[in-house]
Amino acid sequence: MKSQFFILGILITLGFNACKSDKAEETNAPPKTVAVPRFDRDSAYAFVEKQVSFGPRVPNSEAHKACREWLVSKFKAYGATVIEQSFDAKAYTGEVLKSTNIIAQYNPGNSNRIVLAAHWDSRPMADSPINQERRNEAVLGADDGASGVGVLLELARQLQANPLDLGVDIVLFDAEDYGESKEEYANEEEQRLSVYSWGLGSQYWSRNLHAGNYRPRYGILLDMVGAKGARFPKESYSMRFAPEVVEKVWKLAQNMGYSNYFVEADGGGVTDDHFFVNTIAGIKMIDIINRPDQTETGFGAHWHTHNDDMRIIDPLTLRAVGQVMLAVVYREASDSI
Repeated sequence: MKSQFFILGILITLGFNACKSDKAEETNAPPKTVAVPRFDRDSAYAFVEKQVSFGPRVPNSEAHKACREWLVSKFKAYGATVIEQSFDAKAYTGEVLKSTNIIAQYNPGNSNRIVLAAHWDSRPMADSPINQERRNEAVLGADDGASGVGVLLELARQLQANPLDLGVDIVLFDAEDYGESKEEYANEEEQRLSVYSWGLGSQYWSRNLHAGNYRPRYGILLDMVGAKGARFPKESYSMRFAPEVVEKVWKLAQNMGYSNYFVEADGGGVTDDHFFVNTIAGIKMIDIINRPDQTETGFGAHWHTHNDDMRIIDPLTLRAVGQVMLAVVYREASDSI
């Protein structure tokens, strides 16, 4: 993840066819009582740690293959119907990336569905503009990649233990972080084309949905959701395509006592997987992404550097995001969100 400039020309061309505590304090909670499981922060942390233990999950690497096999086995162990959507992605370098989107379905026969997503690959280079160390070496991506997956794995564990009347699809996009990044572009067309070097897995999924007539209510993307003191403002493409989803998720999070994470602020636009899901598949999807205030890159100092390791990950942040996601899912199942 990603570039952060707006691509208004692309949006006009494409259009849109669809649309600090561990214990959260309940304030101004919605009147209807819904039983929501407790998110296990330590379990989510262990899931992040396990992914990182494989090494950088860069397509075509042994670490990537081993992590894929582990992820598939975990989702199956947690009762999901798993689809491995394999494809060849052509990187901006010309390299062919052997890639796999992992789709874990719960209640696949239920037409009333939501989709929760993250990317599971990691950046093949440490090319943050503020980093000068080992720039050509792949990064571990504990936060940028593994944190979102860790939250969703713990959510999957809870879905098995606490069945509900709602279809839930957990989609792990591959080849998200292999995009081209330049400080300067020759012209607007070069900059526009570079956008599509990112999110190769979400682009493929959006053009090849895993089920016929697939129209979930909406989707939520988790990206960089594990760092200490994370700040989740309202990302601009999310507000453009699905403002009603943003508002209900942020309101719920704030009512649960997580307003220190889910802040009332404009987060700017980020070219992330949700951009392609919105503009190609026409499925409303929002992005929960850490955007610290007033940083040089717009992201945390560890972004696309070798500091993106387990030292960055805070179980309290994982818990905040995971508990909100569980509340969204179980309230959606009872039509009380």
